[in-house]
Amino acid sequence: MIKTQLERMLAGKLYDPSDAELAELRLKAHKLSRRYNNTDEDETELRGEILAELTPNAQSGLFLQGPVYFDYGIFTRFGKNCYANFNFTVLDCCPVTIGDDVFFGPNCSLLTPMHAMLPAERNIRFRPDGSMYDLEYAKPIVIGNNCWLGGNVIVCGGVTIGDGSVIGAGSVVTRDIPPGHLAVGNPCRVIRRITPADSVEIKSSIL
Repeated sequence: MIKTQLERMLAGKLYDPSDAELAELRLKAHKLSRRYNNTDEDETELRGEILAELTPNAQSGLFLQGPVYFDYGIFTRFGKNCYANFNFTVLDCCPVTIGDDVFFGPNCSLLTPMHAMLPAERNIRFRPDGSMYDLEYAKPIVIGNNCWLGGNVIVCGGVTIGDGSVIGAGSVVTRDIPPGHLAVGNPCRVIRRITPADSVEIKSSIL
């Protein structure tokens, strides 16, 4: 039975983000993100220690260029050998699952939070003691193995990107992308299937 605000959040139910437990978890992740952002690439050991605490569900081979911004970190899972360029943002209010060998260009954002369309449901509320709160919900994000997301890609909550797909730079992904396809645009749409003819060896020989 779902009882706590944390349980409600992870289950995709309406929840109160001002809950003390959630606020403490976010503060920890924000502090760890800032610590990581103050390191350099050659501080490998220190970076590894911070990531082990910030993203404990990451497998080996993770490299985050930094700066990074995680809402919780602990609700994001990275597969093996993942890479993210500058300004990687993950709002993991619902689970974010990233497969093996996934590459992110600069300024990519994975955004699970959702807000009500109706202003009356979205706006700030007041408790009897005068303190403020709002109600939100979130939807999970799943990115399959061997995906590449170009620079400035935004992935919205509830989206699954299939294995081996490529998302073009500047895309806003609001719906599922099937495996093995190139998808581009705002909103992001499937352009075509990726085939052996896309081999970089073939393309480079034409130049």
